[in-house]
Amino acid sequence: MELAHYADYAVRLINTEEPARGGDRLTSVEAVRALFGPAAQAARRATDADVTRLRGVRARLRAVFEAADEGDEVRAVDLLNALLMEFPVSPQISGHQTRDADGRPDWHMHIADHPANATAGYAATACMGLAYQLTELGPDRLGVCEAAPCRNVYLDTSTNRSRRYCSDRCATRANVAAYRARKRLERTGQTADKAQASSAGSER
Repeated sequence: MELAHYADYAVRLINTEEPARGGDRLTSVEAVRALFGPAAQAARRATDADVTRLRGVRARLRAVFEAADEGDEVRAVDLLNALLMEFPVSPQISGHQTRDADGRPDWHMHIADHPANATAGYAATACMGLAYQLTELGPDRLGVCEAAPCRNVYLDTSTNRSRRYCSDRCATRANVAAYRARKRLERTGQTADKAQASSAGSER
């Protein structure tokens, strides 16, 4: 797996919570294991303690995205560096089960899977992936959905850095809300114009 893909671990974890709605899907060991996916060895080591530990990591990762989204890239980097120090990675070169066009192993960087617990493994993976994305693409690629009340995070991989929403659903909802707001303003303006015209006519 390429390092860039590891950033999705951070997004998946953060988006288990809906702060504005008070929702939280990270409530059980099964939810922790679901974050890893069925094939991950670290998922088998998950315990009830990892629910609380991962919630703590989740809040800190969200703070990274929020700082970046607000344009405070220094704070975003400082917060992420603190996580990287706490959850260090053990990189290794891997080429298992993949071959290039010439039949040779497709060597790539991989994160070794031998953490003290499930949270440490997940956090190290998520933070390393996020650090890679931040340094390769820039902090402004870390976004928070603008469609209220959604506060999901996302990685903007668009060519023109134009992404503002976490999903097509949120983009559609925001566009519909903006359209309705414009229509209300138009109706209000028309009503005001009619009232002004009526007042002017009565004064003659």
